[in-house]
Amino acid sequence: MSPESEYNILIAPVGEFDPALFAPVSREIQRIFGYPTQVRPLLEDLTFALDPNRDQYHSTPILEKLAREAPPSAVKVLALVPVDLFIPILTHVYGEAQLGGKASIVSTYRLNDGPSAMNIQGNCLGRVIKEAIHELGHTFNLRHCQDHTCIMHYCRSEADVDRKSDQLCRYCKVFLDDERKRLAL
Repeated sequence: MSPESEYNILIAPVGEFDPALFAPVSREIQRIFGYPTQVRPLLEDLTFALDPNRDQYHSTPILEKLAREAPPSAVKVLALVPVDLFIPILTHVYGEAQLGGKASIVSTYRLNDGPSAMNIQGNCLGRVIKEAIHELGHTFNLRHCQDHTCIMHYCRSEADVDRKSDQLCRYCKVFLDDERKRLAL
């Protein structure tokens, strides 16, 4: 792979979001992963992933479509969506990612106490940033971390997300550095 400067992490919003959300999310992604970001929609509609029985969206098919639609310059893709996500074994998820893959997704639905994505601020903004970094971390081959303060720690509730820091622990930093070097080859 060529130098990182030729590549970016694509933030791909689906639906209407407050444009003020993208600057802080972009800044924190670049701080952690070292890649510049670009904001550009890839998908216009998620109805293909809607499960009418659950009235939720299955995140895995969305990830697969994101990975197929990603431009060659995107080393990783993060979709931000305002809908309620699930995977079949859980009642809901804040996000999902392809471990070591290209695509990740974060929903603002439960992080924002409801479906509006136009009024994200305060605790919600911090949660979205943490979950965006967490899910992107999985695409860089980072697993869930035992350290409760590490951003890669698994969270079951908004309170769990609020409690963890916006930093990687020293072990996860080493793993990320190794993965970034591998990608730069």
